[in-house]
Amino acid sequence: MPTAPQTTDELLQALQENDRRPYGRTRTVTAEELVEAAEQFAEPGPLIHALLELQEAYTYGSEPRKSPVVFARLLTLFDEQPDVFDGRLRHTLFWRFKWVANALLALPEIPLASLRQWQKEMRDRYEKAGLGLQPCYGQAYQLAAHIGEDTALAFELWAGRPRTQLSDCEACEICERALYHLAAGDDERALRVWEPVLAGKDSCQEEPARSISHALLPLLRTGGVERAVELHLAGYRACRRNPSMAGEVGRHLEFCALTGNEARGLELLAENRGLFDEVESPREMLDFLTGAEVLLRRVEQLGHGELPAAGYAGRAWTVAGLRAEVGVRADDLAARFDARNGTAAHTGRRAARLERAPLLDALELTLRPRSLDDLAPAAPVTAPAARTTAAAPESVGELILRARELDDRGHPDTPALWARLRTLTEARDYAHPDDPAVGSLLLLRADLLDEEASRAGDKDDFAVAESLYEEAAGLYEDAGAPGRAALAHACALLAAAGGVDDGAEAKAAALTAAHASVVALHEGASDLAPVQEARLLRLRATPLGLRLQTTGSEEDVAPVFAEVDLLLAFATRHDIVGQISGGLLLKAGTHALSGDLPTAVAVVDDLLGRLKADGPAWHLPRALGLRGRLQLGLRDPEAAYANLSEGLRLAADWPAAAVDTSRLHGDLAEVCMHLGRADEALRHLTRSAELDLRHGSRTDAFCAYSNAAQLSLDMGRIEDCIALLDSLMAEPDVAAGELDDRLLAQLRLTRGRALHAGEDLKAATAELVALAAESAGWDDDPGSHAMIAAEAAVLLAESGEFGRAREAVTQALAAHALAPRFEQLSSCLRELARQQAQQQGEEGLADALVFLTDAGRVAEEARAAEFEARGRSLDSALAYEHGRVNAYAGAYEDALAALEKALALLGEPGPDDDRTGEWAECVRFTGAVEGLYLERVAPALTRLDKAVSLLTALGHTEEAEPLTALAARLRDEE
Repeated sequence: MPTAPQTTDELLQALQENDRRPYGRTRTVTAEELVEAAEQFAEPGPLIHALLELQEAYTYGSEPRKSPVVFARLLTLFDEQPDVFDGRLRHTLFWRFKWVANALLALPEIPLASLRQWQKEMRDRYEKAGLGLQPCYGQAYQLAAHIGEDTALAFELWAGRPRTQLSDCEACEICERALYHLAAGDDERALRVWEPVLAGKDSCQEEPARSISHALLPLLRTGGVERAVELHLAGYRACRRNPSMAGEVGRHLEFCALTGNEARGLELLAENRGLFDEVESPREMLDFLTGAEVLLRRVEQLGHGELPAAGYAGRAWTVAGLRAEVGVRADDLAARFDARNGTAAHTGRRAARLERAPLLDALELTLRPRSLDDLAPAAPVTAPAARTTAAAPESVGELILRARELDDRGHPDTPALWARLRTLTEARDYAHPDDPAVGSLLLLRADLLDEEASRAGDKDDFAVAESLYEEAAGLYEDAGAPGRAALAHACALLAAAGGVDDGAEAKAAALTAAHASVVALHEGASDLAPVQEARLLRLRATPLGLRLQTTGSEEDVAPVFAEVDLLLAFATRHDIVGQISGGLLLKAGTHALSGDLPTAVAVVDDLLGRLKADGPAWHLPRALGLRGRLQLGLRDPEAAYANLSEGLRLAADWPAAAVDTSRLHGDLAEVCMHLGRADEALRHLTRSAELDLRHGSRTDAFCAYSNAAQLSLDMGRIEDCIALLDSLMAEPDVAAGELDDRLLAQLRLTRGRALHAGEDLKAATAELVALAAESAGWDDDPGSHAMIAAEAAVLLAESGEFGRAREAVTQALAAHALAPRFEQLSSCLRELARQQAQQQGEEGLADALVFLTDAGRVAEEARAAEFEARGRSLDSALAYEHGRVNAYAGAYEDALAALEKALALLGEPGPDDDRTGEWAECVRFTGAVEGLYLERVAPALTRLDKAVSLLTALGHTEEAEPLTALAARLRDEE
């Protein structure tokens, strides 16, 4: 706290500000400082409020040892000066007797006699104050349940009594009743009792998150699998990283372990690693550690005990090591509780959880399912033998010759053979074969560098690829392999051109220069084997094809065809089927880029016939993928779907990177959207992304995941969207700030929108405000900052923070001046005005009208720029908002005038007018202001009846219904 409050008003304001902070050390330390500040004032009121805030911080910050101490001070103040406690403060004081009871219960060092004495103190105080005793019986039941006594009588004494004003909230009591039936083994009855909380009808600070964590396994046992998945996503988000809900986190870890989601469980454990050191409540810690141990034991049983695991600070843990440590600590806690209680209840409950068998072998919890193998360090790749024409070679010499043979053919198994050779050559005892057919070790090292360069190029790491190709070329020359050296030099030229990113013109120039250099290289090369010359011809054609993609110019079409014809003629003469296929793919793509899709399809059809007859079979998936994309361009999504699906089926026979399985999934996602199959599209998007991620194409992967997140949000799968984004944010390169900042911003923006859609306004606002602050530094993209700041302003207004909303929208307007976003800014300003008028009424009217004045200036700028809105007209929308804002503030005459202006701007709709709905709503609202608030029923009815007649005649009966209903209401009230 920069400076201590000097007046009681400043103290109360500081308490309000602290109340908005999330629970945790910052809030707790500030609350402690505010208590010290409150002690300087003579009157006790400020101190009472500060102590209440501090006790709340301790309670929900998982510091149960400190909560009773603070409450003792409050109780002393109450005993000494009861008149200082008004009705609200008195209610709060007696409510918090239960907080102290729960805090003492959570501490095994507190003797059982002290727990019972506190319950007697609470009951005596309630009786003396004339308060109902149901809350006291509730505490007695919770103590019996904690100890492990027979709870039947205690349950009846509590649950059979009517609720009072000091009873626990409805949601908490529902949870306790459900847990009673769950302990008795009646899953179905427990779930019936829980239903109002699980459905969101009853909630509080800890609910429904607490109930959800307990209900997950009963739901699985009773067949409610889909509901369990939905609740897991929502419930986990509500309790993650929260020390006071560490037990709930532990039960989500257990749920993952028992549903085949061990990898997700380890990810969640890592996200909550702070709980190992932050949780001060032994009861919460016991629940958390037991859930963590269920997960860790399961991972160890599956043979992954050496995987890294997130645990206590100061040490790198494996799953097995952390499981052992957690087990010792949890056993000690359970024993301490049992020693205090004189029962074996906690040890028994813990053993029952640890002994549970998995309920499902596999359950897809998120859009990003992971396995434990995905988390394991990559193992050396070995050569698969099933698809090669001969068994995998056993000797090193055979392996080298086989790798080169497959490499010349472009076979998909080649990378696995090179990986195996790389591992062998890196060993200290490697002995290179003394065989002239194999060649020197220098030649092999050149081969390995060449393959490494190819992998770098596939990941768009062009600078690395260029360097490696040139190094390989030098080694080839030293090894006496000029043909291979020429190919490496040509690949380096293409990599250098690929790395140019200074705009389309520079890119085209670089590709033109690369083509010329490759042609010169080809013409000067000697001793080329036919397969090498064919590859050089392909490398001559490639930069021209890329140039056409870059420019789209008709002038660049003919040079591509000329090079492709040279390639096809040579490859056909020497029967090099792989290069024939590559040439025809490039030819079809060139026809497509020039706009001749039917001819492109004909070329692909010819290619498919050749591939089915002569191979190579691994080119079929790519050819079918291209045919599918062409058919989508010809507006035949059904045919496109069939071809892409067949391509994907055939791709399963080959390594995903070799046949671009990721591209097939991505294209299928697009086709599925055209066919209205959003769920299937989402599945293909996530599979495309995961394949890119495994292949190391992380930017492509995150782009695909970003699209998947947006699609899931559009589909209303809000928790799926948030869970996916949270998983991505936990990726090491994202957490380390290595991902492209704009791509990361898009992910965060989508997350903020999803949080808002999920009604987590506080979290959504925090995300958007932080993103707006960061995007303020985007000098090269002020338009995006304007949009983000505008969205942040709207959320701040929705939270009632209009001062901060004004600051954010001022930033948005400044950025808008540099890169106009007319529609977004107008919408934002109108929404800010509506929020302020709706929340503050007449008091907020002046500030709301200032927002509308800003919106008016934006509309004037749009007119001057001849901007046409894609949605509502900015002028009619602004007039309508003037009507709403004035109506909310009670200025009905001004509201009516503004609404009539909006109607005049809109004009009466026609038969196919897309403004019909907007016009009908404007008429309805105008009729309400005129008839209900200004009590001018006759003109309002005339207006409404005329509009109903017009809408009915145009066939817009649905739009007419609200107007008919309002007219009927006005007639009833006449």
